[in-house]
Amino acid sequence: MAITVRTSTPEDASDIIPIVNAAFAIETFLDGTRTDEERMTEMMNKGTFLVAEDDDVIVASIYVELRGERAYFGMLAVHPSQQGKGLARTMIEAAEDYSRRHGCRVMDITVLSLRPELPPFYRKFGYRETGTEEFRPSRPLKGDAECHAIVMSKDLT
Repeated sequence: MAITVRTSTPEDASDIIPIVNAAFAIETFLDGTRTDEERMTEMMNKGTFLVAEDDDVIVASIYVELRGERAYFGMLAVHPSQQGKGLARTMIEAAEDYSRRHGCRVMDITVLSLRPELPPFYRKFGYRETGTEEFRPSRPLKGDAECHAIVMSKDLT
């Protein structure tokens, strides 16, 4: 497996969308899919997606948004057939390197309280809980589920 990571182009959206939706299918507490063409275009206009390719086939992606000295990453997605091979680490490191190159000193992420496996996962990469914020879903919660966002941060210096 010869993985290369690059900045996405608008033409990559149609390849990124199914990977994101497959990776986030576990979020059964939300209605609908995680992303679509409209949301992907909106995010690409606001930030950047980095993609990992294996023989010119996109197998993972991560969204990065530069916010002055802080950066944010989200929507980390690895194709289900490629999970467990270290691609999440590759993508997180690529997002951190990208942000450092753009002068960012801190990386922030948010995880949903309904995904209790995520804080321990991101702690392995040096992220620590730094607060909570209101969850503003792009798609509605099912039933009477309650959810908030857990903010996690890492010093990039």
